[in-house]
Amino acid sequence: MASLNTLRTKFGIVLSIIIAFALLAFILSLKTEMGFSGNDPKVGVIDGEKITYSEYYDRYEQIKSQSGVQESDEQQSAMLANAVWQSLVSNYVFEPGLAKMGLRLTDAERLALLSGEQFSQTLYNYFADPRTGEYNVAAVSNFLTQADADPQAAAAWKQLSDQLRLETMMTKYYGLVRGGAYVNKLEVANGRKAANETYAGKWTGKRYAEVPDSLFTVSSSEIKAYYNAHKNAYKRLPSRTLSYVLFEVSPTDEDMQKLEQEVKMVGEEFAVAADPKAFARGNRFGTIAENYVPAARLTGDEAEALMAGKTYGPVLKNNEWTMARALDTKTVPDSLGIRHIVLSYTQEELADSLLTALRRGGDFAEAARQHSLAETGAAGGEVGVMPFSAFTGDFVAALASAKQGDIVKIASGDAIQLMQIYRAGKPEKHVQVASITYPVEASSATRRQVHAQAGTFTVNAKKGGEEAFEEAAATAAVTPRTATLVQGDRTLRGLEDSREVARWAYGAEEGDLSEIFKVGGDYVIARLTEIDDDTYTDPRKVAAQIRQQLLRDKKFDYIKGQMSGSTLEEIAAGFGSEVGDFSDVSFGAYYMAGPGLEPRVIGAIATTTEQGKVSEPVKGLSGLYVFRVDAIDTEDAQSTEAEQVRAQAVLESMVGQYALQAVQQMAEIEDLRGKYF
Repeated sequence: MASLNTLRTKFGIVLSIIIAFALLAFILSLKTEMGFSGNDPKVGVIDGEKITYSEYYDRYEQIKSQSGVQESDEQQSAMLANAVWQSLVSNYVFEPGLAKMGLRLTDAERLALLSGEQFSQTLYNYFADPRTGEYNVAAVSNFLTQADADPQAAAAWKQLSDQLRLETMMTKYYGLVRGGAYVNKLEVANGRKAANETYAGKWTGKRYAEVPDSLFTVSSSEIKAYYNAHKNAYKRLPSRTLSYVLFEVSPTDEDMQKLEQEVKMVGEEFAVAADPKAFARGNRFGTIAENYVPAARLTGDEAEALMAGKTYGPVLKNNEWTMARALDTKTVPDSLGIRHIVLSYTQEELADSLLTALRRGGDFAEAARQHSLAETGAAGGEVGVMPFSAFTGDFVAALASAKQGDIVKIASGDAIQLMQIYRAGKPEKHVQVASITYPVEASSATRRQVHAQAGTFTVNAKKGGEEAFEEAAATAAVTPRTATLVQGDRTLRGLEDSREVARWAYGAEEGDLSEIFKVGGDYVIARLTEIDDDTYTDPRKVAAQIRQQLLRDKKFDYIKGQMSGSTLEEIAAGFGSEVGDFSDVSFGAYYMAGPGLEPRVIGAIATTTEQGKVSEPVKGLSGLYVFRVDAIDTEDAQSTEAEQVRAQAVLESMVGQYALQAVQQMAEIEDLRGKYF
């Protein structure tokens, strides 16, 4: 029977499958600690609907509870917050839109899905039998019975039903959109031609870089006209630009010397400790390995010392001081071939009964298929050959003396395992290791000193605006860096663990100076230099880029006007260049020898129908090019029918990939969460 815990575990994964498009966000802190004084701020806008802090927070807590996901690290936090935001997008954009289209889940369809008559990925993920991989209708019935008496189970079932409804509606939507995707005969013919034809010939050209920029002028009016004609290319999300300085905290020579002295003293004590396990546990940098490893898993020096019962280190390696001792040794098989049967800890009686039967010659594989709760049960419990070093805890004790043909019972955690050893490798000495590893890092005194330097910088930078910031940086001998936060970004690119800096920036005013942030092991102070909420990039920011494009256009016209001759050789002589060869050029190519990455040139060659004729000048990315096709090689590698299938599949795949993205873009989503989270 699918339990409530199973649903909680799987919910987060399935949600990620259904909701495909992600906008990043941070984990929320408690709203009572945010100091809103009764105000419920706006954290986003989805299709004209204001998303308040409270709504987002409540949805976050709901999904967190249902999924069982914890914010154990940055990745988990991002995944959870992403699921929350996308569930809101679904509520405000997808579901209303699908409903307006008349798409819904009928009662008959629901029954067909629940009964397994029609396949549902959502239901399969929850209710598939782990032993057979088949959808289990009885598990659905059992869970519905549980939901009648358990409010938590009822809430989980409601959430599952909502997922099922959305999944069905989205499937119908995709079907409608894909149904409108059609490849016509001309596209098929062009595709077949592109797949079957390759071209060979000669080319020449002149690169724009060979023509001096000083021969041309590009006026501001030309730049403005180009910008206006291509304005959609400069559409963008709101952004904030920061200038920041980084005060790196690195150990001094004195820190290194003191650390070395401390490590050597600890190493001497570790080497003579009567109870090395207790000694390692009592050290904040100590670790006790749960597994046993052979010499091959250790470095040469480690193996030589530990296998002989000696202390390894202290040794400075990879910016760490390391020392180790062997706690225990065992001569065990280097590897074991394992089959297993996994049972619940409540099935003690069944485990003992199976163990007796199997030791008397019972069929282990058949027993695994009938009783094992693990997915390996369907394969007769086959796990494969594993190194002994892969086993830990209770498994080490149970398998250390196991021989080929043995069947052992191991109770560990919430499971009981029956393990059959069908292969035992050659005996080899293994050791369990206790190690103490000191990272090479700055001392507290050094950290305080660097923090004081950052504090002095802050005092000096507060005396004025950008000029004071630059002068303070020069005085502190640090280099200001620039970063841009685009709406929805949660960290600064190139600055690890900069979540708090980004959060400050979203709430700051232009010209504000931040507090001292601890980022990783260093300190950062930032100044917000610009807030840009315009829909389009400021023309001044792309003026240099546009100028280069206009220069290329002018150079093309100039080179074209200077071009003379009727043959490639004559044209090349006028350019002061040479004639080159090309071969095996096809329409789908991205690169050709000589010109390089020149899609226009490749496209012009691959659409040539007349051989032996010098082409018209082609405006490439890097220069002007002309060519002559001397041979067209045609093969029958792609039939019309095969190209029809291929092109239709590609088109339908693109529809599936971009359909929701297009809807989401039309909804005009504004993500403002970075200010609070």
